[in-house]
Amino acid sequence: MSAHFPRLPMISSDDSDVFHEECGVFGISGSDDAAAHTALGLHALQHRGQEASGIAVFDGKDFHVHRALGHVGDNFSSPEVIDKLRGHIAIGHNRYATSGATTLRNVQPFIAELADNTIALAHNGNLTNAITLKDALVRRGAIFQSSSDTEVIMHLVAHSPHKDLVQKLADALNQVEGAYSLVAICNDTLIGVRDPSGVRPLVLGRLDEAYILASESCALDIIGAEFIRDVEPGEMVAIRNGTLHSDRPFAPRPRRFCVFEYIYFARPDSFVEGRSVYQVRKAIGAELSQESPADADIVIPIPDSGTPAAIGYAEKAGLPFELGIIRNHYVGRTFIEPTEQIRHLGVRLKHNANRAYIAGKRVILVDDSIVRGTTSMKIVQMMRDAGAREVHMRIASPPTTHSCFYGVDTPERSKLMAAQHDVDEMCRLIGADSLAFISIEGLYRAVGDARRTPENPQYCDACFTGNYPIPLTDHDEGLISA
Repeated sequence: MSAHFPRLPMISSDDSDVFHEECGVFGISGSDDAAAHTALGLHALQHRGQEASGIAVFDGKDFHVHRALGHVGDNFSSPEVIDKLRGHIAIGHNRYATSGATTLRNVQPFIAELADNTIALAHNGNLTNAITLKDALVRRGAIFQSSSDTEVIMHLVAHSPHKDLVQKLADALNQVEGAYSLVAICNDTLIGVRDPSGVRPLVLGRLDEAYILASESCALDIIGAEFIRDVEPGEMVAIRNGTLHSDRPFAPRPRRFCVFEYIYFARPDSFVEGRSVYQVRKAIGAELSQESPADADIVIPIPDSGTPAAIGYAEKAGLPFELGIIRNHYVGRTFIEPTEQIRHLGVRLKHNANRAYIAGKRVILVDDSIVRGTTSMKIVQMMRDAGAREVHMRIASPPTTHSCFYGVDTPERSKLMAAQHDVDEMCRLIGADSLAFISIEGLYRAVGDARRTPENPQYCDACFTGNYPIPLTDHDEGLISA
């Protein structure tokens, strides 16, 4: 993640009609192939950040680092790069920028030489008092080299009065607000931390004698590592010489894991918070089918994130499931769109109707969410152009009515379709015959936790309810907007 200074809102950096997770992190201690394992782990976490990646390695004496713009495969496929990253402890980071241009100075991990020690740090999430803290640090003489809120943590570590570097990091994190999971190398120690609310994920694994920290369990699978457990909210784990020490240096807070990880962000083959993401998404689709059935002939997912929910919907409804939309996986964000006419064809660059399964059919389209609504409009029209008799839209999340301040790249609230229109208006705007979202209660049933009350929601569902579980200091002070 990275909130940008000075005083920029955490909003989407383009007009894309999807949410973007901010970052993925990976760390390993006790492996002679630490850099290679980290590169593979970052490959598995590529979906969490696609604009830049970096790896920092400690060899017992010195740090070695390589950071670059672009995908992991572009940056770390060369043996020469990996050979230069010699060491037994490594951390890595995939980045997705929230606004403005991606520049090398913002690519993590960050490394800072302090008075007695050196620290490397990589961070997923967003600090909601970063601008307030930065202003205070600048007045005290701090000089910032990046526009990332991760650097705020580094400065707080440097200013901490504690002697031990691990204690310095705990002291720094006690001053920040927001959502974060981070990995760090402090001398010969690998550290992993989740914020006290546990909004962003972090898991612990093991490969032979090496301990591993990663944003998702799929990063363990790619290197054949064993999943041990989730790092708990508010927990700091420190790994040194093959020994793991756990501490809880923060005041306890109610657990508020981001429910959107289940809906969209996490890879479907991951386990987060003890649950299979794929199974949860199928369960969401089944709940949606019960809540909002439709007289139809076929269920079609909007690929790829809508696919598991569509399978669950079709199974529960007793309807055929077909891949009625084929996705082109080879279209990147940098595709040249030179004219307005070509720009309007953008959705066809990524999706094309499988006409043989659509013509003459009453179609149920299943997607994970509606953001701005522009993609939904084009997909519905694509179905009609392919000969669909009826098009019914079903969404595997409640209406997204509020911006996220906890590490998700979100349009301003004024650009969220559900914040400006009710469901009937949205249905008319996207051109569907019917439109329905899963209820917040149905969502909680699907994730296996029906205990939600407005006072105790169990998860962070602020994007649906506006109930922000962590203070929004910078926003409340007028330093950012949404």
